[in-house]
Amino acid sequence: MSDFPLPGVGHSVVAIPAPGTGVEHWAGAPSAALDEDGSFLLAYRLRTPERAAVIVARSDDGERFETVCTLDRSRWDAMSVERPALVRIDKGRWRMYVSPASKNSTAWWIELLAADSPEGFADADSISLIAEDDVAVKDPIVRRRNRGWQAWLCCHPLDVPDEEDRMYTAFATSRDGIEWDWRGTMLEPRPGHWDARGARLTAVLPDGRAAYDGRATKDENWFERTGLVEARDAPVSVARYLEVLPLLDGRYRIYYEWPVPGQAHELRTELIDG
Repeated sequence: MSDFPLPGVGHSVVAIPAPGTGVEHWAGAPSAALDEDGSFLLAYRLRTPERAAVIVARSDDGERFETVCTLDRSRWDAMSVERPALVRIDKGRWRMYVSPASKNSTAWWIELLAADSPEGFADADSISLIAEDDVAVKDPIVRRRNRGWQAWLCCHPLDVPDEEDRMYTAFATSRDGIEWDWRGTMLEPRPGHWDARGARLTAVLPDGRAAYDGRATKDENWFERTGLVEARDAPVSVARYLEVLPLLDGRYRIYYEWPVPGQAHELRTELIDG
């Protein structure tokens, strides 16, 4: 498992600094994709105690980004927004799956935006896709395959009040990326282990290897650590929301949320040989 593209293997660069100091000043929860011209697109969550938004940004080198679109939580009349999933599809079209949170409950759900370019998300219509009464659904990973679509979804059970931080990962498939069929639980917490309270898939490589966020207790909410699905004995990094982008030359560009003093989080990137 040592060849998995993990934080600390390459040279770390701050792609997006923390939006301030202190608790809930976070830049992170990234999703990355390549455009047809080879430029990098990055969608990420920016959060402060007063603000929450999904930012879409573009870069020529994968490290220095310029914002092309900002989607504030008010677009969905939401309390907050979390990790998006950015997908380039046929004929230059783009999709983004976004995770808003209801103001009046602990529920999260998935919205879909489609546009001719990442810049077009600013004016794109938004349609509600995945919403469950007894489970909050957020932080999607979405992949288009030859025979359809696949999604890994972070699920938070809502059956016990004040215990909504518990999380597991479900798997779903679709013919069109719009109508989804649930296929069951893919990754779940393990009692007595470092991931006893939650297991959220964050990155899936083309060969099936995967990384996830785990934590042992409720108090570790917002302090998850990265682990590998193939070897779950211990966490491998204090990063969370690891994103792995395979490049055309066989290397990887990774993005992840990294804690800094004062409990703020910044978004870092590394270039790693394949």
